[in-house]
Amino acid sequence: MKDSGLKFETRALHGNEARKESHNALRFPEYSGVAFDFAKAEDMELAFTHRKPAHTYSRITNPTVEHFEKKLALLEQGSAAVALSSGMAALTTALLAVLKRGDNLVASKYLFGNTYSLLKNTLTEFGIETRFVDIKECDKIAEAIDGETRLILVETISNPQMVVPDFAKIAALAAEHNLILMVDGTVTTPFLFAAKEFGVHVVIHSTTKFISGGATSVGGIIVDLGTCDWSKCPALGKYHRYGQSAFMARLRMEVHRNFGACMSPQSAYLQTLGLETLVLRVRTSCDNALALAKYLRARPEVRDVTYPGLGESPFHDLAQRQYNGRFGGVLSFELENKKEAFRFINSLRLIRRATNINDNKTLVIHPASTIFADCSPEEKAGMNVSEGLVRLSVGIEHLEDLVSDIGQAFQTQQPDHEINEG
Repeated sequence: MKDSGLKFETRALHGNEARKESHNALRFPEYSGVAFDFAKAEDMELAFTHRKPAHTYSRITNPTVEHFEKKLALLEQGSAAVALSSGMAALTTALLAVLKRGDNLVASKYLFGNTYSLLKNTLTEFGIETRFVDIKECDKIAEAIDGETRLILVETISNPQMVVPDFAKIAALAAEHNLILMVDGTVTTPFLFAAKEFGVHVVIHSTTKFISGGATSVGGIIVDLGTCDWSKCPALGKYHRYGQSAFMARLRMEVHRNFGACMSPQSAYLQTLGLETLVLRVRTSCDNALALAKYLRARPEVRDVTYPGLGESPFHDLAQRQYNGRFGGVLSFELENKKEAFRFINSLRLIRRATNINDNKTLVIHPASTIFADCSPEEKAGMNVSEGLVRLSVGIEHLEDLVSDIGQAFQTQQPDHEINEG
C-alpha cells in the first residue's frame, strides 16, 4: 500500500483505497455469505487458477476480510496482509509458510506461553528446530545462527517479562545472514511501532487485543512489509517466480487456504470498527499503565515493577526511541510469593480476573499458574516467570478508580488489627 501522506489517526479512519461499496455506505458492510456468483464458467476458471482476482469462497477470501486486511497493510505501510482466525493461527501459518523440515529459527526465550509451546513442542514434530536465546544479548543470537537458520522471531515487548529488543542490532544481524525478521507486534500495534522503519520483514498481530476495539472478537493478521528478498527463502522455492509477492502467494495459494484458519466476516467488520478508535484507546491505556507502574513501585508490598516506561528500566530509552514515546498497556510486578499474589488478585473488586491483554477493561492474571502452567519450574525460571509475578493489562477506566481498587486490595491483605489501626 502506498503512503497517502495522511497521519496515522486519519488513515485508521479513512484509509486511501478507492471506494468499492456499491451503496456508498460510510462503513464497509459485512459480507457474511460463503460463495460468490460468476457470469460464466470461464471467469471461474480464471479466478481458481489465480489469473484474475475474484472472491470465490469466504474461507479463501472475503470482501469484508479483504477490506480489513488492506487497512492493516496501510497502517503498517506494508505490501499486503492476510487475516486469520486468531493471533496463534497467524503466527503458525506465517512460520509454516517460510520454514520446512530441517530448518531452524532463532527466537527470544522471553515469549508468550502459547508461542513458546508452539515453537518448543508443535513445530518440533514438523522437523523445525527453535533455538531460544536471551534476545537482550545480540552475540547470543549470532552464536545460534548456522547455515539452516531461516528466521529470527521476537515480540516488541515480551509478555509478561516486558523485555524490549534492540531492533537496529537485530535487523542488522538478519540482513548480514539473509534471515527473515518476524515480529509479534501485538502489545505495541502499528500506532506505537513503525516496524518497517526498523528493518522488520513480517509483522504478526493478535488483532483480538487492541486492534479489535478491546476484545470484541478473536483474530490475527500477517503483514508483509515488502522489504524481504524472498528469493533467499528455500521454503518458497516454487513461488520465487512471484518475486516480492512470493510469501503472500504461498499463503494465499497453499498454507492459509489449506489450513483453513480464516477470519470470519463478522470479526473483520468488528475489527475494522476497532481501528477507528485504536489511537484513543492505546493512548489512554499507556498513560494509565505508566501511572500505575509508578504507583505500584511506591507500594511497600511490591518487590519490583517491570515496565519499560519507568526511568530505571534497562529498556526505557530503547522503548522510548522505538515505540513513539509510549510503553504499552501491560505491566508486571513481583509480590513475595504465589500465596500473596493470589491474595492480592482475589481482593480486587473492579479489576477483572481474566486472561487476555489490551481489553478496554483492566485485567489481572497470575502467569505462572495460568498461561505458563504447562511449563516446568526450570522453564519458568529461564523465562523469568516467578511464582510471585502478577501481570496487569491496563484498560481505559479512570485512573483514580484503578488506584483505589489496587489500594484496597493491598489493604485487605493486611491482618484485621493493622487495618483498624490504620
